[in-house]
Amino acid sequence: MKITIAKSDFEKMYEHARSERPNEACGLIAGLDAEDGTRVIRKVYLLTNIDHTNEHFSIDPREQLSAIRDMRSEGLKPLGNWHSHPESPSRPSEEDKRLANDSKASYLILSLMEEDQPVLNAFHIETVDGEKAVRKEELVIL
Repeated sequence: MKITIAKSDFEKMYEHARSERPNEACGLIAGLDAEDGTRVIRKVYLLTNIDHTNEHFSIDPREQLSAIRDMRSEGLKPLGNWHSHPESPSRPSEEDKRLANDSKASYLILSLMEEDQPVLNAFHIETVDGEKAVRKEELVIL
């Protein structure tokens, strides 16, 4: 699957992730599925990691509900979530895989291992034969 995101939204995520260090930053992504199958991210939500740790995240439930309401009011659909890895590569950790329970979601991970060279990747995670299968998605920053 191909996903597109505006450079300005990528920059918002990057600034939020930098400001939240040493903890993981997190949020939701919303948009639409284009006729050609491309997922188009139209809005990025910067939410609070209530775990306040650099190893995993939990989105504040009230903020999540508010973001979902906002998506609906703007005619957008939830496409998935994003979070940062302050000190590790842009790939799902074992914890990320364990907590990935929505096979329709895209999971974006922003690595700050090299602060001046952030790396953003998108992944599809689903359970196949009792195991978590991870597939990298094509991500285009416009």
